[in-house]
Amino acid sequence: MNPKLQKIKEASMKTVFIICACVSIVAVLLICLFLFANGLPTMGKIGVGEFLFGRVWKPLEDKFGILPMIVGSIYVTAGAIIIGVPIGVLSAVFLAKFCPKPIYKVLKPAVDLLAGIPSIVYGFFGLVVIVPVMQNLFGGGGKSVLTASVMLGIMILPTIISVSESAIRAVPESYYEGALALGATNERSIYKTVLPAAKSGITAGVILGIGRAIGEAMAVNMVAGNQAQIPKSLFEGVRTLTSNIVLEMGYATDLHREALIATAVVLFVFILIINLLFSLVKKDKKERKRKAK
Repeated sequence: MNPKLQKIKEASMKTVFIICACVSIVAVLLICLFLFANGLPTMGKIGVGEFLFGRVWKPLEDKFGILPMIVGSIYVTAGAIIIGVPIGVLSAVFLAKFCPKPIYKVLKPAVDLLAGIPSIVYGFFGLVVIVPVMQNLFGGGGKSVLTASVMLGIMILPTIISVSESAIRAVPESYYEGALALGATNERSIYKTVLPAAKSGITAGVILGIGRAIGEAMAVNMVAGNQAQIPKSLFEGVRTLTSNIVLEMGYATDLHREALIATAVVLFVFILIINLLFSLVKKDKKERKRKAK
């Protein structure tokens, strides 16, 4: 190929990538500007303390306390993490290191297919399958914190499995072979050598999974019970921040609508805090390793 033509192509692609990156940044900034410009003044009208820590959400009485939704989001997300992360990481290890090729050819497309299933389909599955199971096992209506956690735990599996598997496969084979040469068993070589080396990629998968769990609305609407109260047990109904926005935005007006936008601001900050915490944990671990050396 002509060197000049090659340079022109490289320069063109570089320009395209820069434009795409700039568009992404501008889009995020515009979203932030819209949310904060509309949400922060509303918090001032209602009162920051009353809005964030109020326990009563009754828009017709101008009472906009979102603490039950904040607690509900935390409970459901935490449950999804407890259920989804171990299963997802262990499934990724199986696919990357233990799965026979004939089975892999079936399981891998199945995992990819799960990632493409719409949220509403997951919601119907939860409503038809998981809710009756919870009713039979624990009684009550079946729509609860636990049901929503199980549902979200299933939904975040494809993301965690795919990203974690890619991270595990990216680890040089010499790490695994070196551990075997030193006398470690097959399992010990994987869990003590390969997984730590793939930790940053696995962490990225977990963060993406948590982001989906926090931002999910339709499936949670169908299985969580949608009760704007702080749950006293795992078997009580709950309403999350996303569910609150989806359920009421269609008919909300005036201060009610503004309060829902302010709820979106809280959700946005919530996700940012989780990402920052993960980044700080990773940074702290790197600093400890550096000092240990």
